[in-house]
Amino acid sequence: MNHTLSGPARGNSLLIHLLLFCLPFLTLISSFGVGLCSFAFLLAAVLTRRDGMAALRRHWPQVRGVLLAFGLGLAFAVLLMVLRHGVHLRALEKPGRMLAAATVMLAVLACRPSRRALWWGLIAGAVAGAAFSVYQRWGMGMQRPGGLINSITFGDIVLCMGLMCLAASSDFKGRLALWPAFGALAGLAGSIATGTRGGWLAVLFAGVLMVRYGHVLRGRLRQGAALAALALLLASYFVPQTGARQRLEQGIDDVRSYYGGGNAYSNMGVRLELWRGAAMLIERHPLSGAAAPQVKAELAELAADGKIDPFVLQFDHFHNDMVQALVYGGVLGLLAWGATLLLPLLFFLRILRRRPTVAAGLLAPALAGALLVVCYFSFGLTEVIFWSVRSTMFYALMLFLLMGLCLNAQDEAAAAAAPADKAAA
Repeated sequence: MNHTLSGPARGNSLLIHLLLFCLPFLTLISSFGVGLCSFAFLLAAVLTRRDGMAALRRHWPQVRGVLLAFGLGLAFAVLLMVLRHGVHLRALEKPGRMLAAATVMLAVLACRPSRRALWWGLIAGAVAGAAFSVYQRWGMGMQRPGGLINSITFGDIVLCMGLMCLAASSDFKGRLALWPAFGALAGLAGSIATGTRGGWLAVLFAGVLMVRYGHVLRGRLRQGAALAALALLLASYFVPQTGARQRLEQGIDDVRSYYGGGNAYSNMGVRLELWRGAAMLIERHPLSGAAAPQVKAELAELAADGKIDPFVLQFDHFHNDMVQALVYGGVLGLLAWGATLLLPLLFFLRILRRRPTVAAGLLAPALAGALLVVCYFSFGLTEVIFWSVRSTMFYALMLFLLMGLCLNAQDEAAAAAAPADKAAA
């Protein structure tokens, strides 16, 4: 099996490596990074389409489920637009661009870049994001810094980058493994600086993955990095300047006050009231949900009847991805959204379940991919992480990029095993 680069793919190798680095590096420190990288990946896929499509045909059985999930998401959005009045073409932007992000995988399959370019980009992105939020928090005195976006989304993405840095450490040998460890700690520090609490759930789920697939964290440096990240998280609770303890206790007090009949207009109280109102809407439209104008009208009706607090009308979304999908798309919408998380997760878990001695190059991108999906799922429990185009496209672009790297590593392992098998025969 010959996987050497053809002329167009070889010519775009430098571009692909630059894009692998720039995607995570520019996401949090620029307003144009994600859009620019998305367009550049599309251009690279067009220029290398022959090699990319040939590789896609080879790997079609492995990737068709993921592509189908994103395709169904777009198809469901088109169906809702056709059936509902007052729904604009803008509703197709995110599902359409998420499906188009598959061109990243085509470009990676065609050009076969080194994984190191992405890992260095993640390290640089986590460090730059942390420096940005730390400076805003303790240098400028901002209580909830968020760089160029809102604090929750910023904190979630920088944490996700940090956790993927920890996964990438298995691709670094010796003292070089200190760099991804530094990126992991930076990502956690950046998240702490934003005061985001939802990310703590991601750390818990990521810890389960790390323990389950512990062979990825072989070596004292990697294990030490994982322990240092845990120590930093615990220390943030006891250091008053971080505000972590205050935020946690405030959340508990908010819940107690809400269920005790006290003030509902608090960080957690708002979420609980939104979810209560959403449950009433879901009961009315369980199968396919309701359009945005109808949702607003029915919430106003519930508020007028005294069934929910009127302050819920101030908010644009329901602070939970699953609830958001159910309100606007019903059970069908939930399935369409859930497939874009579940099927990619299964893709990466199938790779991670293999013995560690098989295709070692697969471990880092597969674990990073699984962490990406798990992080976004956990972020979505208390926030609509797919609300903004930036966070949505970071997920889709990074997902297909990591899938492409996994498939390339799989090809490399097969090519390396072929001479040995031939000699043994």
